[in-house]
Amino acid sequence: MSIDITGLPPERIDFAISPLAELGMALHALSEPGHHPGHHGWATATAAGLKPDLADRLTEADFLWRTTFSDVFMPFAGVKGRARVPGTTLAEELDLLDLLDDEAFVSVALEFTCSATYAAGGPSPLVNAELQSRALDLAAARGPKPLEFTDRLLKDPGAVRLWMRRLFEDCEDAFFADTWHRVRVQLAADARQKTDLLRRRGLAAALEAVSPAVALDEATHRIRVDKLAEGHTTATNPEDGAGLTLMPSTFGWPHLMVLHAPGWRPVIHYPVGTPELNAPASLELLQRRMEALSHPLRMRLCRFLGRTPYTTLELADALDITAPEVSRHLTVLKKAGLITAQRRGRYVLHQLDMTVVARLGSDFLEGVLR
Repeated sequence: MSIDITGLPPERIDFAISPLAELGMALHALSEPGHHPGHHGWATATAAGLKPDLADRLTEADFLWRTTFSDVFMPFAGVKGRARVPGTTLAEELDLLDLLDDEAFVSVALEFTCSATYAAGGPSPLVNAELQSRALDLAAARGPKPLEFTDRLLKDPGAVRLWMRRLFEDCEDAFFADTWHRVRVQLAADARQKTDLLRRRGLAAALEAVSPAVALDEATHRIRVDKLAEGHTTATNPEDGAGLTLMPSTFGWPHLMVLHAPGWRPVIHYPVGTPELNAPASLELLQRRMEALSHPLRMRLCRFLGRTPYTTLELADALDITAPEVSRHLTVLKKAGLITAQRRGRYVLHQLDMTVVARLGSDFLEGVLR
């Protein structure tokens, strides 16, 4: 993943904190505790305290934070004609979300159906019949709730926007206000420390402090982020609000995310703290699984399958290879016990077994889910 910063002045690079972005990561940790072993206690206590109505509503659109990290949680980066900085409160950031036009909102809310074409830009599914049909087909592969949400969003985006705002406001009342009060001090301190490092020692040092996976390529004037995903964006387009935002997250590890959508200000959302996991118990088991992962394409498959279930045809489309080739690699991963399969109607969905992945060690977990 690369971000072009050619000619970008240092004052256009900001470290900031975002309550809405942290809410998105908290919801992800709540719905995928296997990704976040350091937050098991928080997730268990929070889930147990949710009222049934709110818990049910969270499942209606959990693919926005469970299977993808939707840009709906970073609206400040996409609102044109204003300073592109996060709000200081959740209410301010929800006001920014309201400023996105319907086409942009629908596009980011349906990222879970078009992740393979995320960086290409183009028309919104709201106005493009072909993209509408594709979004509905891919939503159907994920079950009735994603399909119902997608259909409702395409027919009445205004009603869904209001529903989503109320959902996030109820999350704040139920648990996030206390959570944000607890974590914002650490996040603000980290942002100040990185800002000071940027001013005193330069961008390369600041990026090194953000993550070993983020580095400045001074020869090409690009920031390189070591991820299994591929993508490119620029921080120098004045129409997109030239600049770069880096945001710390207490719930983020092992994920390191890069917002690189066309027309949006690029954002690097990085974790603060990296909890350690226990080493694998069986060398024989480790060897068998590492042999299965020795192929780079199977590593890329794990990157997809670690975030959400996929069908064989979806994987073939995302990786631009044939379905039989995908099936051969999936067979190897299945024999190693690394993935599971579940039939849903006429679809077979494959997913990485996060319990097994956690036993492989934190380096692999972070590399796949980064």
